[in-house]
Amino acid sequence: MAENSDNFETGLKGAAETVASFEVEDKTLLMRFQGALHKTPSLVPLIVLGCAIMIFTGWLGPRFLPQMTLVFQQIQIVGILALAQTLVILTAGIDLSVGAIAVFCSVIMGQFTFRYGIPPAIAVACGLAAGAAIGAVSGWLVTRIKIPPFIATLGVWQIVLAANYIYSRNETIRARDIRENAPMLQWLGLKPNEQLVTWIENLRGITYERLRPNDTDQFLLDLIWQTKITYGVLVLILLAFVLAYMLRSTAWGRHVYAVGDDPDSAELAGVNVKRTLMSVYMLSGLIAAIAGWSLIGRFASVSPSASTGIEGNIESITAVVIGGISLFGGRGSIWGAFFGALIVGVFMLGLGMAGVNPQWTFMLIGSLIIVAVGIDQWIRKVAA
Repeated sequence: MAENSDNFETGLKGAAETVASFEVEDKTLLMRFQGALHKTPSLVPLIVLGCAIMIFTGWLGPRFLPQMTLVFQQIQIVGILALAQTLVILTAGIDLSVGAIAVFCSVIMGQFTFRYGIPPAIAVACGLAAGAAIGAVSGWLVTRIKIPPFIATLGVWQIVLAANYIYSRNETIRARDIRENAPMLQWLGLKPNEQLVTWIENLRGITYERLRPNDTDQFLLDLIWQTKITYGVLVLILLAFVLAYMLRSTAWGRHVYAVGDDPDSAELAGVNVKRTLMSVYMLSGLIAAIAGWSLIGRFASVSPSASTGIEGNIESITAVVIGGISLFGGRGSIWGAFFGALIVGVFMLGLGMAGVNPQWTFMLIGSLIIVAVGIDQWIRKVAA
């Protein structure tokens, strides 16, 4: 007996050879779909976006699809703000100040150029730096003073909005002055497709008395001319690609998800939670400042009373929630927020073209928010 107990191979005789497994063999189709949605959070908003485009195309006819470029122009500011908001919400926080930061940074860019005579390029850089600095203040309040993100950013929102009016003296810089003296401030509102077509036609010696018509005998150039994509839209798409890569393929991105999922476990695993949160809030402020630059390009002027300062926060949160990013942190993707902003834009454009009362638009978007959160809770059950 003693000999058998010392012999490991003998002791295993007759023991079960099956290895423990957690795989559920008989998955139903619904469970497989639920699992796919859990693994790819951006799938839900992508499906909703595709359905919305098909519904409005069937409802309004072929005149709807050519207007999709307008959707991109309309969401370029909210879309950039939604990207900033996504980073903070992934850490289980929220940033109520992104809209105010965008407007204040646009005012800084304008005032630095016209009040102090600073070159526009340096004024833009100062505006971007100011956005990152305001984000750092929010991050410091959250990580060092331990103020909940909702309260900290609510306070920063009010302070930045008030500073915006005080500093600018509530003065608006006109579009004509910017166009003649500092066109770089409006750069994100320019359309590269029109510049490209104009450049090609100038090389060929083709000129027009006034504006170029949409339809000429040059099919390819007409198609490019009617694309109407601004540099601001290209910046939005570029930011989405860069942030998606950072969140998916870098250690920093994994730290962001880990902090949002469980900060205590993340700290035990060696993640510097405070540094990660600080970097997220600073990056959020910087991206909001880029939205401010885009704001000048979109509306051509610099106005401290731009509605983005108040509505931008709500609209960015709406896009994030509809995009499937969990308000509890740790789950979601940048592309979800991008698709969420597009969904809102498609609904607003489609219902507007159909002549539906704006009140119905708000009711429908509100319903989408509730449905999105309900779907998120349903998907989370797959991990339980």
